[in-house]
Amino acid sequence: MESVDRQTIGTMTITLSQRDYWDLFRASQTPKKVDPQNPFELVTTYPTQLGQGSHRFMRLRQGVTLQIDRYQPYDDVELVSPERSHSLEYDFLLSGKVFQPHVVTGGQYSLCGSGTAPAEVCRKLADEMLLSVNVHIWPSTLKAFLGETFDFTQGGLAHLIRPCNQVYYQHRGTTTVAMQTALHQILNCPFDGVTKKVYLESKVWELMALLIDQEQLRQDSQPHSNPLKSDDIERIHHAREILAQRLEHPPSLLDLARQVGLNDCTLKRGFRQVFGETAFGYLYNQRMETARQLLLAGEVNVSEAARQVGFASRGYFAACFRKKYGVSPREYLRQQKNSG
Repeated sequence: MESVDRQTIGTMTITLSQRDYWDLFRASQTPKKVDPQNPFELVTTYPTQLGQGSHRFMRLRQGVTLQIDRYQPYDDVELVSPERSHSLEYDFLLSGKVFQPHVVTGGQYSLCGSGTAPAEVCRKLADEMLLSVNVHIWPSTLKAFLGETFDFTQGGLAHLIRPCNQVYYQHRGTTTVAMQTALHQILNCPFDGVTKKVYLESKVWELMALLIDQEQLRQDSQPHSNPLKSDDIERIHHAREILAQRLEHPPSLLDLARQVGLNDCTLKRGFRQVFGETAFGYLYNQRMETARQLLLAGEVNVSEAARQVGFASRGYFAACFRKKYGVSPREYLRQQKNSG
């Protein structure tokens, strides 16, 4: 295996080809015992020569794979990738920092379409605890999922599916609250066996749907489609602050628009353009996340958490919590105590 080590200021940098990196990965670790309930999942340890952590690989169906990585390199690691054929891929970085060649930090994602990926160098920094969720989808699988008659041109997705002789599309974005929720559900999947497989694949497609929505939103916000004024953007940020402060008794959309000096149409359109979700969607996600944090901190019981975020019915709150996080509030608390 060809590799080059070079001394840098304060640390060592290990440079490996992508192939050598994965050869080292496969050769240097011992797979953990495969759970017979989850034969589609393989958990392996990070190469001890490079760092510590784990790599989870799940084949959810032909053409759809999910990978979850938690690791910390001992030294800076550079992965050198040649020009190569590329499937559709998205990668969410929940913590850490990667240079790829642009900087991706925790709370951001990269979306790559199919086509040809140019030669590039990815740098992972020493002492950065990296947590990422990565998904690969074959173009043929996406087409089959959407239906063979789906028109990618009319659907505004033609840039995601390119032939091998064209350079792939790539975009880096900020993870929305809705995306964070789906990622949290993937990392804390409460199921096993076929239920786990179906559940995880549903979340993979949910993330794909949210990314597609962001792509279409970006197209809608191009200069030809009524760009927002800087003053309007400030007012929309103010509207979000009002919602965050009034989770228990939020204003109606009309009242909110009046408070920030916008008409309701501009507020609705602008909120989606600026934050990637509707005002109602933001309010709902903030309510649920605030309730989850309250329960996790042990400050209140379930009924009080529901009341503080604006739910009059404890039962309705519990149903919404289960829908969002996959478990009831009490089950969630039990899982956190057991994991702690």
